[in-house]
Order: sequence, then structure tokens, then C-alpha cells
Amino acid sequence: MPDHQTRIAYLLERYVNKSCSREELDELFAAIGKGDDPETLDRFLEERWHAELPVPDIDYEQAYQQIRPVLRPHRTLIILKRIAVAAAVLLLAGAAYWLLGRRQATQRPELAAQASLAGIVPGRNRAMLTLADGSVVTLDSSGKQVIRQGGVAIQQQNGQLLYANQPIDGSVHYNILTTPRGGQFRVVLPDGTKAWLNSASMLRYPTAFTGGERVVELDGQGYFEVAANARQPFKVKVHNMEVQVLGTDFDIMAYRDETTINTTLLTGSIQVKEGNSEQLLRPGQQAVINNDDHQLTVRTADIRKVTAWKNGLFVFNNMTLPAILREVARWYDVDIVYTTSPGTELYGGGIGRNLQLADILALLEGNGYNHFKVEGRKVIVLP
Repeated sequence: MPDHQTRIAYLLERYVNKSCSREELDELFAAIGKGDDPETLDRFLEERWHAELPVPDIDYEQAYQQIRPVLRPHRTLIILKRIAVAAAVLLLAGAAYWLLGRRQATQRPELAAQASLAGIVPGRNRAMLTLADGSVVTLDSSGKQVIRQGGVAIQQQNGQLLYANQPIDGSVHYNILTTPRGGQFRVVLPDGTKAWLNSASMLRYPTAFTGGERVVELDGQGYFEVAANARQPFKVKVHNMEVQVLGTDFDIMAYRDETTINTTLLTGSIQVKEGNSEQLLRPGQQAVINNDDHQLTVRTADIRKVTAWKNGLFVFNNMTLPAILREVARWYDVDIVYTTSPGTELYGGGIGRNLQLADILALLEGNGYNHFKVEGRKVIVLP
């Protein structure tokens, strides 16, 4: 095997093991960007792919489109499609990528031991369903059951609830789907609308949509694919805000510990109302409501970051450490304790949400100025 092929294979292996130095990462991307030895890259990815645990089939073009905005050129390197596809494959296979750090991230053994002893694992499909009579049903990934509520049958399968079109008996019953910290869940509402709930979120909805509109209430974060029905507009109420749609895909992030409520439109059109302010959004736009002064502004959205949680990713584009740790706290069900002021550096890149907490913290340590210690379910931020 020629020397350059051996070198590329070596660099690829170090990349997968997250042991690449910054210089080696530059060298690898430069070699791939010039098209050096595509056979070695293809062979490596094929072997790596089949060595991992089973994962869904990949649409390579779609994977490229999803990963491209996250991967940024370093200096004058051009990140080609082959690089993006390689990163997508490795990411979906469970590896982490972190392209904008100051230095190489290495995991401290004591940090891994602390997180392991605390039993801290990534979030998973789990939720609580509160029925109209106040009874509570615990939901998880493995459950398969039919939940009956009067004349309504609710099917739970894997990590999803399904409300088929229900007979209307003249009364409307409301259910509440709640995800804890470290949980997420999906629900198909009676009209066919699909909703994904992120961790620490709540969705209140009727078992049948009657009257001239479909209204649900959200606290936390949810992604909606709304079934079109021009005669019955779909509305999401969030605190004092209201989002009205006819048929569209959008995300609402409305956690009470965040400084803003962000509503992001992917397709279709929605109208956001806050007090006397109204804004009609176009695809790719985000409405931002400041929780302090309730001012409503519109900006261009980072769609990949907004929908990353739904696709099993954390994407941190120009984010501060406290903002990142708020997401980490909700997904890993931990509390963040600061013993020092966090660094002011901005983080960029992305990681899979299936990684262990110790891996996340090690990456943050390797790319920032703060260190971490895990005690029980507390992550302590150190100088």
C-alpha cells in the first residue's frame, strides 16, 4: 500500500477515536479535499459502518444536506461533500465530531468514573400521560398497550402515542403528555398532526378536535408537523404567546429557564402573536420573544441547530457554556452548579445525544477554559 494511503487510513482511525490533533485534522481534511485516495476512505467507512451497532439506513444526499451547515471550513480548507458524508456516517454510528475547538479533547478517567458511579446516562423515550380523570400512565420505549379512556382508544407503541380519529360523544376530554428531564416522546394527535416533545416539556390537547379551531398548549419544547385543514386552523398556546397555522412544520422552544421563546418555521406559514404584536413568518425565519420585555423580533433561523434535538444531536453554533449546559442538564437530568464564572468563549460543532455525560463534559473541557466535577447528579463547574 502506498505511503499516502497508509497515512490517510491512520488519520481516519485517529479521527474516529477522537484522538486527532488539530494539525492531523487539518491534514486529513486537506487530503480528502484534494480527492487523495477516495478508495481508502470508502473502504474505511464501509468497514467502520458494518462494525458498529445497527442503525437506520442512510440517505447519503440527505445526510450531506443535514451535516453541511454544521461543518465549517477551517482556514482556507474547502469542506467537500465526501467529508460531510464521512462525518455524517461516523456521527450516526455513534462517534462525536467537534471541529471548532481550541485544542484536542481528551477524557479524564476520574471524570468518567464520577459520571458512571452517579448512574448518569443519556435521555431516552419516556413520559407520563395524564388522562382526563386524573389517572397517570407511565410510558417508555418498550411499552406496547392500548389505553382506554371512555370511548377513546390510545395506542402506545415504542416511543409514540397514537390517537386515531375518535368518535365524538358530545364532550371533549383533555390529556396531558409530560416528559421529564432525561426524556422525550412523540404523539400523533387525533387530526393526524405529529408532535415531538423534548425533555422537560408538557403538551395539553383534546382527544378530539371540535369547533372551528384545533388548540393545544405547550410548555418546554416541541416540534410539530401539522395536518392541513384550512377550515380548522391549528393553534399552539405558549405562556402568553399564540402560534396559528394551517398546515406546516415548525418548532417552539419555550423553556422557562431560557431568556427567550423561539418559534422557528420550516415549511408553510405561521403567525406569531404576543400581546398586540403579530408577525407572519416565512420558511427559515424565527420569531424571538424576550421573556423580560416581551419584545417580538424576527431573524433568520439556524434550522439545523433548532431541529438537532429531534434528530438525536446537540448542535452548538456560537453558543456560550451556560446555554450548552442548560441543554445538557435537561437531557441528562442533572443540576449545574457554578463555583466560578464560566468562560466567555463560544462553542461550535455538534455531538450525538447518545453519548455518555462524561464524553460531553470531556469535549467541553477540551474546547474551553472550564473544568467539571460530577457529584451525584450535580455537574460542578470549576475554574
